[in-house]
Amino acid sequence: MSIPNEALQKLVQEIETQAINAQREINVVKTAIVSKQRDIRMLELTSTEVKQLSSDIKVYEGVGKMFMYTPVDNVEKRLASETAELKSEISSLNKKLHYLETTHKNSREHIDQIFKSGGR
Repeated sequence: MSIPNEALQKLVQEIETQAINAQREINVVKTAIVSKQRDIRMLELTSTEVKQLSSDIKVYEGVGKMFMYTPVDNVEKRLASETAELKSEISSLNKKLHYLETTHKNSREHIDQIFKSGGR
């Protein structure tokens, strides 16, 4: 039993749309991962610099248009928590990336399978 050409075209078009959307999202997720990795490197560099400061040095953080005194310990804790949060986000993005890559691969395999079977 073969599938009519119109139905076959529609099916291939839907699968192709899924593959294109998956590829587009893969690019977005990869860009987000790179951005978050860059942020982690900046936070780690800042943390290294802050740890080298002596305990009697005053540290100020920007709040809007002004700067407020913040103890060094609080700055180190904030940097550590932001780094941990970013690593968690990267982990979830990697899971999403794996899912999207699998979806894209499966879509391509289905299209190839349809063409090889000739719509039968």
